[in-house]
Amino acid sequence: MPERDTSRAVPFRGGGFAPGTRRAAAWIVFAVLLGAWQVGSDLGAISPLFLPSPREIAMAFWSLVESGDLWRHLGASLYRLAWGWSLGTVAGLAVGFAVGMFTIARSVGLPLVSALFPIPKIALLPLFIIWFGIGEPSKVATIFFGVFFPTVINTYAGVDNVARGLIRMGQSFGLPTAAIVWRIVLPGALPGILAGFRISASIAIILLVAAEMIGAEWGVGALVLAAGNLMQTDLLLAGVMLLSLMGLVVSFVLTRLERRLLRWR
Repeated sequence: MPERDTSRAVPFRGGGFAPGTRRAAAWIVFAVLLGAWQVGSDLGAISPLFLPSPREIAMAFWSLVESGDLWRHLGASLYRLAWGWSLGTVAGLAVGFAVGMFTIARSVGLPLVSALFPIPKIALLPLFIIWFGIGEPSKVATIFFGVFFPTVINTYAGVDNVARGLIRMGQSFGLPTAAIVWRIVLPGALPGILAGFRISASIAIILLVAAEMIGAEWGVGALVLAAGNLMQTDLLLAGVMLLSLMGLVVSFVLTRLERRLLRWR
């Protein structure tokens, strides 16, 4: 009598961690929260002085659009943000690569960066105003310093985490230093660098608002400060909503950049 085959297929369990996104879920939760907020305001459970309804915030935002003030505030903020973040990122990448690759640069640069990074950059704004005046340079300098240090640290960490075996292999095949940096070090460090971009962009927006609150006629930070001083909470939250939209746009751009540059993963 032939033996019965008692073996059975083992289910595949090697899918790995591959979390996805459900955009509909985020929109549903967002709509429910806004709906509950609006209903609570309509029923009088939420005071309009302390927390205006979404409808009132939308009306305040639309008034900014109609008056043209929105574009003046947004244009001034984007100008400062673009210059400060771009200059800080370029300088941070250069220093980060140098610290990650060269002994002298690491010996000198890493202790300096570690010592200066914990200093709150907004505390340096009065000094920057003395140095550069109360105009645009002091605000751009504040954002620059806030972006520079995390970019250096993330770039250095990304370069340091590149597998040294790959670098030695490139050297063994006689690749020049520039080719090793471009083809081995940069792709290996790119995930850490792009993650640092997200951190530095958030820091840049925070410092932008703080700098504009101290000495600016136009800008989202100046708008929020003026609205708060006049107890115009609907206009204040409209400015906060504008900052949130700026952060979402920056996050979207960086996400698209990551997908394009990290397709090899």
